Amino acid sequence: MNDSTAFKTRLPLWLAAAGVSLTLAAASALASDYPAKPIELIVQFPAGSSADVVARVLADGMSKHVGQNVIVVNRPGAGGALAYKHVQAAKPDGYTLVFNSTSISTVHHSGLTKFDYKAFDPIARVTIENPVVAVRKDSPWNNLSDLMAHARAKPGEIRLGNSGTGSHTHISAEAFMAGQKGEVLHVPFAAAQVVTSLLGGHIDALVQLPGALAPHVRAGTLKVIGTLSSTREPAFPTVPTAIEQGMKFQADFWRGVAAPKGTPPEVLAKLEAALQKAVTGPEFKAAGEKNGFLPAYQPGREFAQTIATDDAALALLMAKAGLKLQ
Repeated sequence: MNDSTAFKTRLPLWLAAAGVSLTLAAASALASDYPAKPIELIVQFPAGSSADVVARVLADGMSKHVGQNVIVVNRPGAGGALAYKHVQAAKPDGYTLVFNSTSISTVHHSGLTKFDYKAFDPIARVTIENPVVAVRKDSPWNNLSDLMAHARAKPGEIRLGNSGTGSHTHISAEAFMAGQKGEVLHVPFAAAQVVTSLLGGHIDALVQLPGALAPHVRAGTLKVIGTLSSTREPAFPTVPTAIEQGMKFQADFWRGVAAPKGTPPEVLAKLEAALQKAVTGPEFKAAGEKNGFLPAYQPGREFAQTIATDDAALALLMAKAGLKLQ
């Protein structure tokens, strides 16, 4: 092979290497300029829901530390699946993020999405929230034992609301009732509607996250009768957990922020730093005490491990309740 032939043979490899270098350079330039415009934080549930309440507080804090406005965009539907599909299909440039939660696992295992949590790059966990059972203030049920006694004595009579088919509150409610051998009528709603439906007498009880309930509990129109998690809910510290009430059940819930898979590491690092400052700041803590969420910052690498561990646990829980389709 002469020198001319050797050059022609090496030429495509040289061009390929140059292409890779240019791509890396472009990605580096993108990261150095990031963010150059507002960032969208996609929320799976409507305005007024627990997710929306927390997301708006978080977005305000992020905006102060990331150097651009972080705008909450509500994309409700299918237990969160519509929001996840939107972000999963978005360009991985750091301008479209999802306010993810354990719902990334519940929507997948219930068959609402073909992809799972691996379709996203986790940035940081921001809160831990505990699903609770609430009823109207004038309800005769004052604890979970009262509710379960009725559910066993009159199967299917109690109308129990949740935040939508496939949502964490739906899975928690189904699994709890199955484990306690109680039969209720599960009624899915858009997250904000479930509270007003309880207040209006259209349902008898609900499983919900604290953010949407705290104002109504303070107003004396609703009461919380149990917490479906491993620890008591700080917003309702006098309410015992299901375990404390003699029922072996817990369904802990977290929220965090994630980006489409393939987002540049430098962009993820900037977002993680902004989230850490926002979540550990006094404003976020004060908002949590008022609205019923617990700041629980966890960096991206550890957050990824949490997601994977909880995904396996939720798959098992859903399988036991007959809700796992994937």
